[in-house]
Amino acid sequence: MHLVQSKSKTFDLKVVREQLGGDWEAVNREIIEQLSSDVALVNSVSHYIISSGGKRLRPLLLLLSARACGYQGSQHITAAAIIEFIHTATLLHDDVVDASDLRRGQHTANSVFGAEASVLVGDFLYSRAFQLMVDVGQMRIMDVLADATNTIAEGEVLQLMNCRNPETTEDQCVEVIYRKTAKLFEAGVVIGALLADQTRAVEDAFIEYGKQLGTAFQLVDDALDYDSSHNKFGKNVGDDLAEGKPTLPLIHALHHSNASDQVMIREAIENGGLDQIDAIIKAVKSCGAIAYTMQLAQQAADRAIDALSRVPNSNYKNSLIDLAQFAAERRY
Repeated sequence: MHLVQSKSKTFDLKVVREQLGGDWEAVNREIIEQLSSDVALVNSVSHYIISSGGKRLRPLLLLLSARACGYQGSQHITAAAIIEFIHTATLLHDDVVDASDLRRGQHTANSVFGAEASVLVGDFLYSRAFQLMVDVGQMRIMDVLADATNTIAEGEVLQLMNCRNPETTEDQCVEVIYRKTAKLFEAGVVIGALLADQTRAVEDAFIEYGKQLGTAFQLVDDALDYDSSHNKFGKNVGDDLAEGKPTLPLIHALHHSNASDQVMIREAIENGGLDQIDAIIKAVKSCGAIAYTMQLAQQAADRAIDALSRVPNSNYKNSLIDLAQFAAERRY
């Protein structure tokens, strides 16, 4: 059970899932069923990554948005599986690009099965997602998902271009966050509104909610990468720095720490590696970069909550509000 203390109450993801009745288990069954392949290695890799943990926030958000919009059908189950397959495919590809060995406390698929298998099974998951889109059969939903996958791919390339570049700006960093992370949050929640044939105003509200929620979520991830006291991701503190990724805490520290620390941080970004990780973490903390990043995450969460003012009141909407606060306040 994952808990985080919010400003007003203890937030429990399990309770939110239970609120959806049979929907949550239906999505899990759909995921397992649709992973099936005649190729044994596809089954092995896809089941390994799907069953390796994680909150499955993206399908959860889609289910909540559909119910918040009054949807009474069953296509939200298939749509939630699609979102999870797209997300999982990006994880497989990400870990190969980053040469990551650990995710969610377990060895990555590429470290177990090899980079080649991970890339190809990622492709399988993408293609299976598009097969399922045809089953849903709504052109606007296919358009949202096709646009999301293209945007995510562009975000990956932008991040690659920023690697080992100490001149990366905060705006460029936020653009990568939107494309790589927030876009899929956005797609998931707006699909709930599309399934329910909601008004354009409600669609726009969910687009803004998803964008801001995803931004908050990723900013917290980036902050915790430099905070060993709270890092419970099952990954190593400083992984972003080891790859030469100038995430927002590092960019802020580069411009707000003392002169000697700035030189150290610049060299670390340019060269990658963890030779001075302890000193860099100290510099990031001492100049307020973690607090600054967490503040931006809270602001994004507040904007997400404000966007929901255009959505009819319901317990599902309340859970979406709680999830936004959870995204900004979590410490894992």
